[in-house]
Amino acid sequence: MSKFIIQGGKPLVGGVRLGGAKNASFKIMIAALLCQGKSRLLNLAKIGDVGTTAEIIRSLGAYVRPCGERTIFIDPAPFDKFQIPDKFGEISRASLLFAAPLIKKFGQAVLPLPGGDKIGKRPIERHLLGFKKMGIVSKIEKNRLYLSAPRGVHATRYRFPKNTHTGTENLIMMATVAEGTTVLENAALETEIDDLIYFLNRAGGKIKRLSGRRIKIIGGIKLKGQTHAIIPDANEAVSYACAALATKGDIAIEEAKEKDLAPFLEKVKEIGGRYRANHWGIRFWWQKPLQATNMTTKPFPGFKTDWQPLWTMLMTQAEGTSQVIEAIYEDRFKFVPALIKMGAKIDFFQPKVKNPEKFYNFNYKDSNPNTYHGIKIHGPTPLKGQKMVAQNLRHGATLTIAALTAHGESIIENTEIIDRGYENLGKKLKELGGRIKIIND
Repeated sequence: MSKFIIQGGKPLVGGVRLGGAKNASFKIMIAALLCQGKSRLLNLAKIGDVGTTAEIIRSLGAYVRPCGERTIFIDPAPFDKFQIPDKFGEISRASLLFAAPLIKKFGQAVLPLPGGDKIGKRPIERHLLGFKKMGIVSKIEKNRLYLSAPRGVHATRYRFPKNTHTGTENLIMMATVAEGTTVLENAALETEIDDLIYFLNRAGGKIKRLSGRRIKIIGGIKLKGQTHAIIPDANEAVSYACAALATKGDIAIEEAKEKDLAPFLEKVKEIGGRYRANHWGIRFWWQKPLQATNMTTKPFPGFKTDWQPLWTMLMTQAEGTSQVIEAIYEDRFKFVPALIKMGAKIDFFQPKVKNPEKFYNFNYKDSNPNTYHGIKIHGPTPLKGQKMVAQNLRHGATLTIAALTAHGESIIENTEIIDRGYENLGKKLKELGGRIKIIND
């Protein structure tokens, strides 16, 4: 088990370069299996999810080989298995996204049900309802998902009952396999999805975003392997921006894109944080005391749920009472008790909404009625170092930055879980002046 030993209380100052987007890297690796010939992917994130996806691809018989800094070749030609080993289900959310390549090649797929961060239920029925409309038969047995297309895959019109990032990507990929024109409605708008669409279109696909969260896909077209550079990671950018503001520091983030961070930047303005976008990226710095504000997570282009834990930590340093409502995932406040242990003054509450099933993006009727979906943060509060255990990716990153903000020593265990989605987070924060000792046992 790896851990960080952190002495907090020092502003972080300097510059950092973003890696490739986590939520684009491993998904475009899978999309490359839909193509004929070799694809070369550039600017891949150096994270655990990318390594796990490469292992899954190899387990299916396809070709994956590093070929330079942040670069790999992928060739589906030797693809010869349609079942992903069960061991990958617990450690990765990637398994479900292999449905389209496996159905295209074999007409069937056996997938372990996906794992990943424990932040509440991740309903897969939004994927399966779309698959059903395309003629795909599914059944779940012993924690495995069995898919088959006895009469082939056909185009359809499908409206997601609730917005889903991964579901949108999965249905886009399956629609490229289907004959005819598919229209997806209430589709997600994340920039990582745009990167997937760009890759598939360069490979020969015909995919177009339409107004009103609609996507049109003309399927049945032969796709050819491409060279493609993954977009920078906006979630990583938010992490370093929050680190700069929370520690009263000044960090220049290379490759950060203003358009990808628009809802976050709007909130930074509201609280009195400073930033300046340039051709090379965005600089964030603290200039005066931050002010409290309210925020509700929403599907992009709203404030993303991935940014919420870091924002909550930042609000412990703002003057006044801030409110955060988590409307995307059922249980994404697991990090809050650790912040309270560090001295944060945070109260849980249940938001009063007229139509919770419509307001929340998770399946409210199936959620735990004892789980709170809102918090109030009273600040500013000085944080004190503590011994803590990282429970998931964002939980670990949030506690790491909180520890750098705090006075005294913190010990954060299980930091290897952060490596699933961050590239050398501890090392990069150390290079920005953070007093971090990294221990790999």
